[in-house]
Amino acid sequence: MNSSALHVLAVVPARGGSKGIPRKNLQLLAGKPLVAHAVETALAATLVTRVLCSTDDPKIADIAREAGAEVPFLRPTELAQDRSEDWPVFVHVLDRLEQHDGWRPDLIVNLRPTSPLRTPRHVDDAIHLLLRTGADSVKAVCLARQHPHKMWLRQPDGCIEPYLKTPFRLSRGPDVPRAELEDIYWQNGVVDVTRREVILERGVMIGSRVAGLVTEPHESIDIDTPLDLALAELLLARRAVDA
Repeated sequence: MNSSALHVLAVVPARGGSKGIPRKNLQLLAGKPLVAHAVETALAATLVTRVLCSTDDPKIADIAREAGAEVPFLRPTELAQDRSEDWPVFVHVLDRLEQHDGWRPDLIVNLRPTSPLRTPRHVDDAIHLLLRTGADSVKAVCLARQHPHKMWLRQPDGCIEPYLKTPFRLSRGPDVPRAELEDIYWQNGVVDVTRREVILERGVMIGSRVAGLVTEPHESIDIDTPLDLALAELLLARRAVDA
């Protein structure tokens, strides 16, 4: 499909509650709420058709609107809990848009406010990657700092056993030089892109064929603690100087 003919919806999911940092999506980074960073990045991406914020919180809704997002409805409380998963939230968004606007996007982009160092290029690159590979979805990933070959499970008696039980791990043990281990990638929240039919017809967010958009570790920070927020502030300031 030609990218110019696509209807692409960017969704910024931003519930009001948070355990790690209270009101996390409203925390300021470079003087701007995290939710506003996500909205502005989506609006600057060239392949995004519409930008919508899904939130249960009226204050977040107001800030998202001020940043340029659509917030035509609030998310139901039952979809904004600590254990709420992405899939029902996105089904709710797609159903409401079709009911009220008769609009059906081809692709849905998930832009979590907790990954504020993403750029519009990440969004456009992820969309191009999905189209080029024919994948069901795209997830951003970065090279994992810790390898599962060196991970352990701790038992109730205090003993540990290998997390991996592959023949290579069992025969060589844990202390293999990193250069001999294959690269492992860790998913991050920089960007996800999914085809509409994967969400609505298959009942999942990623599908069976997933393409990975490789991002740099310094772009992939996830805000979960005050320390993460301080690090993001430092990295954003450094980016401004380097530019």
